Amino acid sequence: MPNGSSPGYGSAAASERRLIVARGDLTKGWAARAQNRWVWAGFAMPGIIWLVLLFVIPFYAVLAIAGGQLNAIFESPVPIWNPLNWTGANFAAVFHDLIGQGAFVGPIFVRTLVYVAVASILSLVIAYPAAYFVTRFAGKRKVMFLALLVAPFWISYMMRMLAWIDLLQTNGYVNRVLVDVHLVGQPVNWLGGKSVTVILGLVYGYIPYLILVLYAGLDRIDQRLLEAGRDLGLNRVRTFLRITLPLSRQTILTGMLITVLPMVGDYFTNQMLSGSESTSMIGNVIDSQLNTTSQEAQGAALSLLLLAFLLIPMLYYVFQTRKASETAA
Repeated sequence: MPNGSSPGYGSAAASERRLIVARGDLTKGWAARAQNRWVWAGFAMPGIIWLVLLFVIPFYAVLAIAGGQLNAIFESPVPIWNPLNWTGANFAAVFHDLIGQGAFVGPIFVRTLVYVAVASILSLVIAYPAAYFVTRFAGKRKVMFLALLVAPFWISYMMRMLAWIDLLQTNGYVNRVLVDVHLVGQPVNWLGGKSVTVILGLVYGYIPYLILVLYAGLDRIDQRLLEAGRDLGLNRVRTFLRITLPLSRQTILTGMLITVLPMVGDYFTNQMLSGSESTSMIGNVIDSQLNTTSQEAQGAALSLLLLAFLLIPMLYYVFQTRKASETAA
């Protein structure tokens, strides 16, 4: 053998070289992954800073005020920044207003849930057929119909509510039409504290969100599944009930969540279209308390309790989404 080497020397040296190369490649791979991690962290940093400044810090300020005390002389809230020194007095006061003797927030909260339930059901009844039509029957005009559906987003929410006020005034177009077709004998005071006005305002304000979500979900349904159902003898109605509706169940849940959550905390719709205490919602109570110096701490506590309540549907949505993903897998 060359140089008097032993039979296993060459293979041992080659194995050692391969081990060194593998270690070098592994080190390079770790370095590349670490570099990529820092690159992506740099891309995410503006969003993280934005989230910290506009959500985390304000949210902690609300916690500090809700867990703080009230200045007895100036009747102004005194925030406590140390969590160990937080008090539950403001939360106890809110619970008393909700379910205690002489509670006034409890009925308003129940009214809010009723308004949101009716408005969300009406929104679904209107939005689902609209999204289904655009998805299945719009054809080449799909883009045009979709643009018309999202057109309300191009106008601010306040301007849309002001347009509703013009339509619903005593001498507005709605009353003119109702009087002309003899449905009512005299103009109706729609803006005088009617629940139906607030509910329809909620529907009008938030239904575009639901339509977009439903359209996106219905458009992703595989057309071959519908064709297979038709080939097996199902008519249009049974195809919809057996295939389309079950496949869009998760989409409906997503759209309802996106619609219901802002409705619960809404205060501007009632303020613009009614302004009456008989139609006030929980958002109006929070807004009133936050604008009253002596009740800011209770307003902060009530907003946190409302947030905790809204976590229930959000957690349910997460659970259902995970369950649907595991079933699909």
